[in-house]
Amino acid sequence: MDMATITLLMFGVMVLLLCTGLPVAFVIGSVGIIFAYFLWGPGGLSMVIYPTYGLSLTFLLAAVPLFIFMGLILQKSGIADDLFEAMYKWAGGLRGGMAVGTVIVCAIIAAMVGISGAATVAMGLIALPAMLKRNYSKYLATGTIQAGGALGLLIPPSIPFLVYAFVAQQSAGMLFASGVLPGLLLCSLYIVYILVRSALQPELAPALPPEERATLREKLLSLKALVLPFAVIFSVMACVVLGITTITEASVIGALGAMIAAAVQRKLTFRMIRESLERTTVVTAMVMWIALAAVCFGSIYTGLGAATMVKDVFLGLGLGPWGVLICMQLSFFVLGMFLDDTAILFLTVPLYLPIVKQLGFDPLWFGTLFVINMQMAFLTPPYGLNLFYMKGVVPKDITMTDLYWSVWPFVLIQAVGLALVMIFPQIALWLPNAVFR
Repeated sequence: MDMATITLLMFGVMVLLLCTGLPVAFVIGSVGIIFAYFLWGPGGLSMVIYPTYGLSLTFLLAAVPLFIFMGLILQKSGIADDLFEAMYKWAGGLRGGMAVGTVIVCAIIAAMVGISGAATVAMGLIALPAMLKRNYSKYLATGTIQAGGALGLLIPPSIPFLVYAFVAQQSAGMLFASGVLPGLLLCSLYIVYILVRSALQPELAPALPPEERATLREKLLSLKALVLPFAVIFSVMACVVLGITTITEASVIGALGAMIAAAVQRKLTFRMIRESLERTTVVTAMVMWIALAAVCFGSIYTGLGAATMVKDVFLGLGLGPWGVLICMQLSFFVLGMFLDDTAILFLTVPLYLPIVKQLGFDPLWFGTLFVINMQMAFLTPPYGLNLFYMKGVVPKDITMTDLYWSVWPFVLIQAVGLALVMIFPQIALWLPNAVFR
């Protein structure tokens, strides 16, 4: 059986099983195991066992549950409420000000948490009712929260960057640094879009009436809400940037810092710790099962000589290095409509990375492009995760179709951000080069 036929069969069976609604991890893993047995017999299962066992021993991935725990503690500590209250007081007097404040809060939460769902759910519960109460468009309000929540994938500490660092054998610290300026760029693009659209269509995002606006004293007092978040962010990033600790050790400091912040807020309880640990276990297990399944599938596919086939296909297109790179980005976008970011990473990056290096592109920069694409994946129907996070917290009169429509302006903005980082690689590379080299 030739390679093209096996490729069609493996991916065809995988897509069909995914359409049944079965969990992604079990679909990808079972397809890999079945084809390993079908192609090589019982001996083929060794191609599944050794790579997955090696993944489970990776020290770097120990940072994943710690960063998730840190984010959950901060989410439950009430810091998000205080941040939104501060942004509400400072930006509420502008047309679209509450949406702008929501984006800023999401960026700050992203720098504390490292996952997308935390900011999306928190702002869905806190900011959405406030915006709807003040007659904001449901499309602008929900789209803003979902796009802002996706910044958690890009602004460090970022779980996708940690996993990419393992797969691509890159410095996790440099990858974290590479996401800072692109994250701020996207945040700025969101804010510009909100302000321009609010100016053109004032009915979409009215300003607060004068009697509801905060005084200068109230605004200044609200800034104390920034102290704890920035203390946690600084403690983690300073340890990494200054070379005091590894990423994994910094995640321990972040988790401890989050607990101290919760204690200062008088929200740290045994119940909160237990619930955060339980949720951390669930999220970590989901990430690791998907990673193990994708490694299983990928090792079988690579063992068939897929890397050579993919390389020949891309280079045989005659599109030149940039044409190949654009095709890779398009493949990420399409896969992102159906698969989890961890699955996409383990399925594609081992195949694409040798080609990227051969074409002379920086793997660090390529990792940043990948994570920006995964932000788009969290918003694109039908399986964008932020769509489902948002659906869980919106009022009943906001439908899934409404949420689908709400994200498209922000997906286009993300595409613009991706294009800018592709055209100007130093947006991603300047900070890591300045700090680590």
